[in-house]
Formats: sequence, C-alpha cells, structure tokens
Amino acid sequence: MEPNEWQKKKNNKTTEYTQRITSQARIAEEKLLSGLNESEVYDYMLSKLNFCQRKQMYSSLEAKVYVKVGDICFTDFGLAYLSEVGYQHFGLVLAMKHGKIFVVPMSGNSSAYHKAYDPVLRAGKRHLMRLPEIEGLNKSSVLFLNDAKWINSARVIDVKAHIDPNSYLFDKIKKCVLQMML
Repeated sequence: MEPNEWQKKKNNKTTEYTQRITSQARIAEEKLLSGLNESEVYDYMLSKLNFCQRKQMYSSLEAKVYVKVGDICFTDFGLAYLSEVGYQHFGLVLAMKHGKIFVVPMSGNSSAYHKAYDPVLRAGKRHLMRLPEIEGLNKSSVLFLNDAKWINSARVIDVKAHIDPNSYLFDKIKKCVLQMML
C-alpha cells in the first residue's frame, strides 16, 4: 500500500494493519539501505539509534548537554528528504523556548562554502552564508539559512563552539535568517 492509503487506514488501526505496515516499512528500509554507500548507511543508522535513545527526552538537559543561545552544536537532524539537512551536522542555536531550540544547520563542506553568497562580489547562493573562522571549529563553515528550524534540544549531541549573541556576527546571522524566511 502507498503511504497515503496507509494514512486513510490510520483511524482503523488493528494488529493486522500494524503488522502489515511494519513489514512493508522493513522491506522498504532494506531496499533503501542496499542502495546506500557505507558512509550513508552509517549516518542513517546512527540517526536511527539516536532517535531510539532520545525520543522520550524533553530536552538536552536529560542527556546532560547544556545548550545556550550562540552555541554551535553537533546535532542529529534525523532523516531528510532531498535538499534538506539531515543526519549529523553542526548547527548554530539562535533562540531557545520551552525545551526547543531554533537552529541553523551548518557544514564544513568546501563546495558549499565556495557557492555561498559573497556580499563583496554580490554573487553566490543567498541561502548559504559563509562564516569567518570560529574558535573550536576545524574548518571554514557555511550556514544553510533556508534549513533553519525549531527542534527538540535533545537532538544536540555535544556543544563544540560559541558565537557571542551580542556580537555583530550573531546579529547579522539573525537578520539573514529572517530575510530568508520572508
């Protein structure tokens, strides 16, 4: 059955339907995994494991990870469709509310970094924002402005670096995210 057909059956849940959808999902997952390279399988399984271990957590505090605004965190963004950030990436925390964080995913991918918008040349992709060198990070990084979103802070694995929320850079990032959203 297709997902939209399963959705129609959701209100008529029975053990039989639960077993059938579980079986179909396992077969589809095996097919997906067989088409991925070893690195992709590892990232997929790590996200799945993180989900299994953290899905009942209300916030990162339960994992003894202490997050604050301005932190650059190693975060598990989970499964993703094409053109979305997924699996494990760094992310910059722009805000915190009720156990959730508003985070902008980032990467040290040099190809993305070079494609990012350059305000001096007035060229490049505006959804990518280059960051200057940041203490605690090993690579030049780029923010994926159009992937910013609210997530449960329990997705944060570790805090790696920090940008002062009162700095010019942090203010500039917030303005760029707002421009991207509107």
